[in-house]
Amino acid sequence: MANNYKQGGTATLVKIAYRNIWRNMRRTLFCFAAVGIAVFFIVIYSSLIGGMIKSINDVVQIFELGHVKVVSARYEAENEYMPVQYPVADGTSWKELAASIRKIPGVAAVFPRIASLATLQESTIKHAILWGLDIGNEMTANNFNLTDRNDGLLEGRYPAPGSDECAIGRVFAHKAGLGIGDRIPLKTISAQFSDKYWSPKITGIFNYDYIKADEQYIIVDIERLQRLLVLGEGTQSLVIYADDENESGAITAAVQNLLGQDNVVTEWQDNYWVAVMKMVWPLYTTLFMIFLIVASFLIINTVVMIIHERIKEIGMMGCLGMTRREIVTVFFFESIFLAAFGAFAGVIVGGTIAGVGSHFPIRMGDMYGNTFSEMPLSNAIFFQFKFWTLLRAWLMGVGVASVFTLIPSLKSAFVEPVEALRR
Repeated sequence: MANNYKQGGTATLVKIAYRNIWRNMRRTLFCFAAVGIAVFFIVIYSSLIGGMIKSINDVVQIFELGHVKVVSARYEAENEYMPVQYPVADGTSWKELAASIRKIPGVAAVFPRIASLATLQESTIKHAILWGLDIGNEMTANNFNLTDRNDGLLEGRYPAPGSDECAIGRVFAHKAGLGIGDRIPLKTISAQFSDKYWSPKITGIFNYDYIKADEQYIIVDIERLQRLLVLGEGTQSLVIYADDENESGAITAAVQNLLGQDNVVTEWQDNYWVAVMKMVWPLYTTLFMIFLIVASFLIINTVVMIIHERIKEIGMMGCLGMTRREIVTVFFFESIFLAAFGAFAGVIVGGTIAGVGSHFPIRMGDMYGNTFSEMPLSNAIFFQFKFWTLLRAWLMGVGVASVFTLIPSLKSAFVEPVEALRR
């Protein structure tokens, strides 16, 4: 046996370890289950958190900043009031600004936007946000409905260019008891600080699956809103979309150089909630490691029991010529096999659920109401299914479990062959 072992080398040690894990099927299955459950939860939570991060990124990019947003420095200082008297570049035509910005490498599209506070006069809802968009081009470039990935229109149509028309969200329509054809009498403040009264006709009802938009936004054509607010050709903000969102940093620097310090240029990754999710990710990783460490205790106990039950076998191995290092290697490989197979089972089950969940949303808003209304988070969260997530979970399962079972594996090296055979 010693000669055969020497001929086989490490490959023989691996073969012996693999055969040993099946000698007690019940114990092996318990180890598989412990590591598998931990890895399963890592896959599920990683996919869910990844989906939440993607949802936040989508909301920030579509509804708030694009990939890069430009406002005047004076607007930025008072942005919580949504002032309209501080247009970008002192009221320079947004079309001229957009033409200059489009020349920057990597820029895909540039859109003007205006958000103005409005007071509703004959409605159960007293306050809303007039959201002026270049509707035709925006709806072509973006999928405003974050669940179905379309323009989100439930019924009717969006306002025509230059018209006294508007579209409202489904929640807004339900709370106010409004429908297609109704008018919304409202008041807003122009760039000249004068009261402006307006009664746009509702031509469309949308559902973006984003509670802030569905509940507060009144979408109007930007040219009509420019006239109402006496902005001329100016705009409150410009949102810029890049060919690659990862190039937004370079575009931000280029736009800042182009427009100067009187304007504030913000990259989407600088958004508060985007930055928060980046910071908390290491905490989730630490939590995952704790799951695995707890699960690894079952493998540790199993290895200790195996060593205790096979004490005579260890002595025989030593008598037949196996060194202490080789005996430790056998038990360590047994631990790796237990961890690897258990982690693989967890990855398969978790990956299957995450894969299915990537096509069927979890409706967070329906479950928790407006609890998350302050976060830029869509009502519908999809699991994010990525091969890297599965691979990382498997590697974490194998790595953590193997490292934490190295110490009990070393115990086998201190068993004296003669003493072991006497037991």
